[in-house]
Amino acid sequence: MPAGEANNCQQAAVLALRRGAGDVEVCLIRRRGARKWGIPKGFVDLGYTLEQAALNEAFEEAGLRGQLLGDAIGTYQYKKWGDVLTVAVYLMEVLEEEDQWLEMTFRVRTWFSLANTALRLSDHPVRPLLDDVKQHLGPWLSERNRS
Repeated sequence: MPAGEANNCQQAAVLALRRGAGDVEVCLIRRRGARKWGIPKGFVDLGYTLEQAALNEAFEEAGLRGQLLGDAIGTYQYKKWGDVLTVAVYLMEVLEEEDQWLEMTFRVRTWFSLANTALRLSDHPVRPLLDDVKQHLGPWLSERNRS
């Protein structure tokens, strides 16, 4: 993502990843009772960087702690409250998954394969970024295969 593009982002999001049975798995979230899946995202609080906001949203919305895998892989836009918001998207390796978290009373988290994630997010504005995820994961996948 070009350096100036990050300055235009009002929100940060994560594609939270872990190694599954032979493939990468992505954590998706949704409101209880809702049908649409999404990824942890939210506004950047005053004094926070996009990276800090992304990590914070993963913890608050899904109970996940981890480390970001490099810079943002891109951005997407969506409309909310009559404005167009720009979201920076990061890849995060999940290191801890809490049994209880801040928003668990109204959010569900579930793990899906990368292919299944693409299907569940087919109408989500982050969908185009999913096509390049494995390319961004090259070094991480190689490192994990050695473990």
